[in-house]
Amino acid sequence: MDFKEVMQHDNIDFSTTESSYFLLGLLSAFDNRFQAVADKLIGEISWKQFFAIICINLCKESPTIRELAEIMGSSHQNVKQILLKLEKKGFVNITSDPDDKRKQRVSLTEKCIAFCNANDEKSTLAVTTMFQGISQEGIRTTIQTIMQMENNLKNIERI
Repeated sequence: MDFKEVMQHDNIDFSTTESSYFLLGLLSAFDNRFQAVADKLIGEISWKQFFAIICINLCKESPTIRELAEIMGSSHQNVKQILLKLEKKGFVNITSDPDDKRKQRVSLTEKCIAFCNANDEKSTLAVTTMFQGISQEGIRTTIQTIMQMENNLKNIERI
């Protein structure tokens, strides 16, 4: 069942749902659907593993596992499990920080870089297709909205 079918489902009354709750549900459902499609598209590694690689690439220097967990919005334990699987596949190296042996830094391997280069065209096509018909203004508005929600989430953590 695709999203349009869900929206027209006889057993769901969206008219009584507050828009903020609807948006949260929509984001969760989209995340699940996107992860399933991305897992199939990428093939050799999962979307979460690929997301870790993307986040490592965003860093100016090899991040620590803790830094990567913050960037990914996940726990240290979950990120460590993702990285161990990537390390086993030869995509990342996990090494002790030379200045602080308690910290572990993560770097991409040549195999990983080659994998990313080989899949760049397919990835670009997928992203272009997914954002087809959405204006840059719409994308910017969505980014601003989600960033504000992220900031507000920090207030909930303090409750």
